[in-house]
Amino acid sequence: MSIRVAIVEDNPGILNALEEVLKLDDHYEWAGSYKTAESAIKEIPAELPDVVLMDINLGGPLTGIDIVKKIKPLQPSVLYLMCTVYEDDDKIFDALKAGASGYILKKTQPTKLLEAIKELYEGGAPMSSQIARKVVTTFQDKRDKGIEELSPREREILEHLAKGLLYKEISAELGISQETVRKHVYNIYEKLHVSNRVEAINKLYGRG
Repeated sequence: MSIRVAIVEDNPGILNALEEVLKLDDHYEWAGSYKTAESAIKEIPAELPDVVLMDINLGGPLTGIDIVKKIKPLQPSVLYLMCTVYEDDDKIFDALKAGASGYILKKTQPTKLLEAIKELYEGGAPMSSQIARKVVTTFQDKRDKGIEELSPREREILEHLAKGLLYKEISAELGISQETVRKHVYNIYEKLHVSNRVEAINKLYGRG
């Protein structure tokens, strides 16, 4: 069974190249091409491809991200692989939030592109190595920023929590009241954007 793939791309040269890549491999079926956001929004729900190769900047008021936002709620089974020249952090996360499941660069080799489509179809979330590195770095930066915002006392209390100490034990260890410990823990949760001890400890050790 072949994977049905539609393309949204306004550059004729790139569009033709992508069509050829799909047509030359029997495991993939070209399911239509769209040069504008408007035509994509109108036709893709009716065509119902398995995967859409989606350009981001289509030269009009609507972007590829807008298309995903509009169609994904209507046809959740359709998978979107953003195929773009952009490595911009905001665009990456906007696309993923909109419902895209993969993000690769247009300079990706044809064989790698087909592998990414297959991976997406089989339940994966393919990303170019450059994009994956940016995603990891961004989450790492957010985690580090949260930990860095803790005061020395908050950091100390979090480390005691990580050892499994109860509030009363931390209170005795540090010579402060249990209520003060409780207030510090509340502040720790707020700064780390977590709701419990386990999540806070995971943040401390880089697991969250």
